Amino acid sequence: MDIEKDKLPKHVAIIMDGNGRWAKKQGFARVFGHKSGVRSVRDSIKVCLENRISCLTLYAFSEENWARPKMEVSTIMNLMVSSMKDELSSFLKNGVRFRYIGDDTRLSDSMKEEFDYCVEQTAHCQNMTLVIAVNYSAQTEIVSAARKIASDVAEGKLKVEEINKSTIENHLYTAGLPPVDLLIRTSGEQRISNFLLWQIAYSELYFSPVLWPDFSEKIFTDILKDFTSRERRYGKTSEQLEQQNK
Repeated sequence: MDIEKDKLPKHVAIIMDGNGRWAKKQGFARVFGHKSGVRSVRDSIKVCLENRISCLTLYAFSEENWARPKMEVSTIMNLMVSSMKDELSSFLKNGVRFRYIGDDTRLSDSMKEEFDYCVEQTAHCQNMTLVIAVNYSAQTEIVSAARKIASDVAEGKLKVEEINKSTIENHLYTAGLPPVDLLIRTSGEQRISNFLLWQIAYSELYFSPVLWPDFSEKIFTDILKDFTSRERRYGKTSEQLEQQNK
């Protein structure tokens, strides 16, 4: 079955899960799984570019992940920095704009410098946006937005009765990005884990049993085919949609 291009998602988000379990199955330390997962990131970007998916958001590190062993945390952080350095030329060649979201107060200066440099260098790119969620928590994001809005009200910049959905969206980390159409989680786990809670309000969910380092172009493409076969009603009936599309 070919992909119906006009039904493809504009924004895909992925919870990249299963690196540690994959490494253990191979007889290696958990950190080896994180390094092996970089290939899956490259494959996912390639699929998005080929299918003109405008935005891909990857859950790289949550606020809760700081509780993991220090060596694993250090490896993940160093891997993200080195990956940005390695991939920048590819981003520029393929027109990939880079952006990162989350609370950056716990990130090292060197990491923020590398990420900010990549953001600056790719700001002109227009083929797709790659978003990395690092030290990210959806609940923290919503609290932060509420505080900013409350501050605007207190300073007289905004009236309470003017607050609407757009107001909140414009104060989230993801301001300016389209809503998430498709959320994928690998490794067989079936939960959201505090990821993009506002943005996935009308997302299609897909839980794959595949561990992240085994997530391939074919698997991603098959998931996109599944997505295009789904009926997205947004509260309407199938009959209403049929009438609307005539």
